[in-house]
Amino acid sequence: MEIKLFKALWGMEGSLESQFERIAAAGYVGIEAPMPTLADEDQFRKLLEAYQLDYIAMVFTQGPDHIASFAEQVARAVSFRPVSITSHSAKDSMPFEEQVEFFREAAEIEKRYGIAIGHETHRGRALYNPWETGRLLDAVPGINLTADYSHWCCVTETTLENEEENLRKSFSRVLHIHGRVGYAQGPQVPDPRAPEYANELQKHMSWWNSIVQAKQDAGLTTVTFTPEFGPPGYLHTLPFTNQPVADLWDICLWMGKHFKGQYKSI
Repeated sequence: MEIKLFKALWGMEGSLESQFERIAAAGYVGIEAPMPTLADEDQFRKLLEAYQLDYIAMVFTQGPDHIASFAEQVARAVSFRPVSITSHSAKDSMPFEEQVEFFREAAEIEKRYGIAIGHETHRGRALYNPWETGRLLDAVPGINLTADYSHWCCVTETTLENEEENLRKSFSRVLHIHGRVGYAQGPQVPDPRAPEYANELQKHMSWWNSIVQAKQDAGLTTVTFTPEFGPPGYLHTLPFTNQPVADLWDICLWMGKHFKGQYKSI
């Protein structure tokens, strides 16, 4: 199994070109980010080509009409020829029937453009918890996920010990992985290398490995993985100084290499 590592632009500093240069030099195969502003679009396209980086586009539905918002953003995203799209889809507060209708229409839009779309398991969105996600996966077989289980840990205040059925249901539907380690009190541990979070790291690794196994069982040979640790307020800081307790670049790079390292000989 080939693990293809992508780097989120979230939390990076400096010029757009310096970000692309650093990402390419670190060995990532691509970036994952929202679409650029219209003012930056030409430079963004040129940098993707210059540094030979693949792109996972991100879209964020908003209302009053979430499906119209989704359709409009997907139409623009495909012009960048991304390998896939990650979507923050619908709202947690929408009635279940409206969520089902949204995802059914989203699946049709995905077919129309022939682009793979992963709907992220994100707080505040329709897929914010494991049981509602399980219901939606049953109701709409045509949708797939961008798996960020750290959000589910935060929402349930657990490491998902009571959600094994919904986890298993999700594994075969995952298109892309957001590799951030959450814990019972938040969506991001201070540092995944710290021994006090070894249990949380092991839990997330086991879920991601189950996704890889599901892809292997389906005859697929690649998995895309973004180590998506975020800047402050995701990244913990010291009181009064707001000094980050870890280096964001370092923990993202470590997480990607740690996960990919399991599969180098496979």
